[in-house]
Amino acid sequence: MALVTGAGRGLGRAQAVALARRGYDVVVNERSAADETAGVVAEVEAAGGRAAVVHGDVADLAGHGRLLEEAWAAFGGVDGLVNNAGVTVLSRGDLLDVAPESFDRCLAVNTRGAFFLTQAFARRLLAEPAGAFPRGVVFVTSMNAEVLALNRGEYCVSKAGAAMAAQLFAARLAPHGIGVYDVRPGIIRTEMTERSRERYDRFFAEGGAPVPRWGEPEEVGRVVAALLAGELPYTVGQAVRVDGGATLRIV
Repeated sequence: MALVTGAGRGLGRAQAVALARRGYDVVVNERSAADETAGVVAEVEAAGGRAAVVHGDVADLAGHGRLLEEAWAAFGGVDGLVNNAGVTVLSRGDLLDVAPESFDRCLAVNTRGAFFLTQAFARRLLAEPAGAFPRGVVFVTSMNAEVLALNRGEYCVSKAGAAMAAQLFAARLAPHGIGVYDVRPGIIRTEMTERSRERYDRFFAEGGAPVPRWGEPEEVGRVVAALLAGELPYTVGQAVRVDGGATLRIV
């Protein structure tokens, strides 16, 4: 069984479906009951898995215990966590104009929330015997964990922090057979990137990446599912770039 945060749409939805295709039952997390989750539940079930919905904001640390309790109760246990929930900046602009509210929001969800949810999840895993599925955690960060975007610096900082958290938990949990990984999507076709369509179309047209096209959520989902299923044995804390080569330096 796997818990995917922010799974109601976009990358999280694709990850939930990819996991179902690998035989996982999936706990779909979204922030509130107002979020649309019926669609992803139907897709998970069509892919062969069972689906349950657990609402909760990962930025609300006090709610992590309840969130995990409901996730565990859904199918009698959870083997894997995908830290997918994330937010972008409130507005793009000059780095010198970044507002504390936008900075704090990015850190609260993308870094702090993911860190402490993983901490609580790991404590629970270590207190229980291993099940039939591999045990693991995947942090879904971004190519901006390493690539600068001066018009959304707070987002870059939050994703770099999450990437470091992935390595820290990977080192801490590896002796217990729990794999932790960092998946770094590039320019993926989602609602979040739709606002920048013209810019990214131009980026690809001008040779910005060796694979000259947008990535699709399903391509990220397949990588996340493979990692959680233990397809990279004898690896610890790897950062897997799903970006069509956009972060490669070509001279």
